[in-house]
Amino acid sequence: MTDLDFTDEEIERYSRQIILPEVGGAGQSRLRESSAFVVGAGGLGSPALLYLAAAGVGRIGLIDQDCVDLSNLQRQIIHQTPDVGRPKPESAQRALRALNPACEVKAVSARLTVENIRQIVAGYDVVLDGSDNFPTRFLVADFCWFERIRLVSAAVLRFEGQLLTILPGEGNACYRCFIPEPPPPGWIPSCQEAGVLGPAVGVMGVLQAAEAIKLLLGLGETLDDRLLVYDALDCTFQSFRRVKDPDCPLCGRRPTITGLVNYDVTCAVAGVEA
Repeated sequence: MTDLDFTDEEIERYSRQIILPEVGGAGQSRLRESSAFVVGAGGLGSPALLYLAAAGVGRIGLIDQDCVDLSNLQRQIIHQTPDVGRPKPESAQRALRALNPACEVKAVSARLTVENIRQIVAGYDVVLDGSDNFPTRFLVADFCWFERIRLVSAAVLRFEGQLLTILPGEGNACYRCFIPEPPPPGWIPSCQEAGVLGPAVGVMGVLQAAEAIKLLLGLGETLDDRLLVYDALDCTFQSFRRVKDPDCPLCGRRPTITGLVNYDVTCAVAGVEA
């Protein structure tokens, strides 16, 4: 696609991106034809969603089961004070449409489950996981592995954030190579219990969007074999190598998780597919 295929408004809107030699008109066209799904319209999902829409990703999906609470506004910047009490998907969809009306936004107000995940998430080019609990994280990660959907996962607690990218396929490490199974309930405190610095969440959400856009454009190096750790107090980033676990229950030599049949989302352990 050449610049002549864009409207004058699109050329002006994306001009700072199009002039990047690595993007150009062809890359901007690719973004317009691409899709991304974001799990959670909270602290991580808020900046990620905003930057995906601003960049011109053509189709964006999102899911969240909560309503906007006043305590969310310290970090969940896609929502505003008048949105308190509204379902987060509704509030987020409104903000994204106001930011970029050209983006198609599908918002789902529900809890992601084994029964609905395929209907809701299948078909997207990349998934960004900003959920706040391990059962959902493992469900999303396992589903993306089986469906061969690229996944960018982030987590934040107090002043520290973690980010990794999963590229499903032979020889690549899956999410369970990093964390084999969810920790026991209560083992890791929630943000409600331990607190979280708003800008630290924003940093990780922005990095999720950057990783996703790079994947959609085929640019640069991604975190498919590394774990990125951010410490807001020290203002440092550290990168740790991740390796494939040959005994991984999902992608190892003798996997015990072969599908979502009999999948128990409360503990994120799947039974063997019949």
